[in-house]
Amino acid sequence: MLDIRFLRENPDVVKENIKKKFQEEKLPLVDQVLELDARNRAAMSEANELRAARNTLSKHVGMLMGQAKKDPSKLAEAEEAKAKVKANADRLALLEGQETELAEEIRKIMLVIPNIIDPSVPIGPDDSANVEVERFGEAKVPDFDIPYHTEIMERFNGVDMDAAGRVSGSGFYYLLGDVARLHEAVLAYARDFMIGKGFTFCIPPFMIHGNVVEGVMSQTDMEAMMYKIEGEDLYLIGTSEHSMIGKFIDQIIPEASLPQTLTSYSPCFRKEKGSHGIEERGVYRIHQFEKQEMIVVCRPEDSMDWYEKMWRYSVELFRSLDIPVRQLECCSGDLADLKVKSCDIEAWSPRQKKYFEVCSCSNLGDAQARRLKMRVKGEKGTYLPHTLNNTVVAPPRMLIAFLENNLQADGSVVIPQVLRPYMGGLEVMLPKNK
Repeated sequence: MLDIRFLRENPDVVKENIKKKFQEEKLPLVDQVLELDARNRAAMSEANELRAARNTLSKHVGMLMGQAKKDPSKLAEAEEAKAKVKANADRLALLEGQETELAEEIRKIMLVIPNIIDPSVPIGPDDSANVEVERFGEAKVPDFDIPYHTEIMERFNGVDMDAAGRVSGSGFYYLLGDVARLHEAVLAYARDFMIGKGFTFCIPPFMIHGNVVEGVMSQTDMEAMMYKIEGEDLYLIGTSEHSMIGKFIDQIIPEASLPQTLTSYSPCFRKEKGSHGIEERGVYRIHQFEKQEMIVVCRPEDSMDWYEKMWRYSVELFRSLDIPVRQLECCSGDLADLKVKSCDIEAWSPRQKKYFEVCSCSNLGDAQARRLKMRVKGEKGTYLPHTLNNTVVAPPRMLIAFLENNLQADGSVVIPQVLRPYMGGLEVMLPKNK
């Protein structure tokens, strides 16, 4: 959410930013906010004048009432002054009600006006305009056929989609045996990898209040992603970033404690509305999965340095698992409204002969901090911190890349050196069915 003062002083900049995000339907919102803001400030100004006059009038009434005891002719003047106090009080109550209503209208509109994107963000209408920046590792295609990922898992008796369908419906799965163990091994390795980078491990709440949801994500994303608990002010998290950033709601953070660097494990729950292509069946796009996440809360001047570090951590982790990846810079039209800058890390799929998304790294500037009323107390006063988030790993999607890139011609799957301690020393997974 933007600072109302910034919009007030730079309406043309805000409108140009909306155009860059290809959201022309939101252009009228800027003028609506300006008109509501002008009315709100006028109401506040008049209310302040009435409050200042209230004390003077009250004292005057008291004086006249005292005089009226000795001089009855003063009584009429005192009653007239009392009537004026009453009229001013009624007007003040009306103005205060207007202030509350106007402030709420302004807030609702400000929640849907997109954040100002970084000048380095490529301009484009959708993800087709995202820009490849760099590749890491050699993207190889083996000389044998690679089955679809669920077929690979089935060779290890490692997945049961049919049973999950009977129990929960589409978009769910059972992982079993070595595949389930591999799933947990990847998460444990990712946890220790981030702890090794100096991050504090955290297991956060998996449900959050509505005001936290509103604070951490755009309204559009909220409706498309979140599951609400019926009859309660609670939502299942779509990613642990939500509760991790929410940890700081209404808090004043000592500047000396920055940066706050946390890495978290959580299950994630998502509606995943919309049509899904054939490559998004199986365990690619699902309603429930587990993830290791990283977040940073830092000084504004440090956020771009952290953004660079965070996406590179993802590259380093995937390369340690023998998975080629690339960094893809997200264009303006592909950025969620709160984001200043974002990139995807995509893993190589030798079966599809193309890359697919496995991590998303984002710098949200001070948008979440403003919504959540997070502040930092420094030597020169308080200010809003910047917040960032990035996926460490999100199996089972990450397992797709792992299995395809480590699959051998005989159907076995090689376990990279760094993962073997988490697999009980297992070096190779051998198929049970061929």
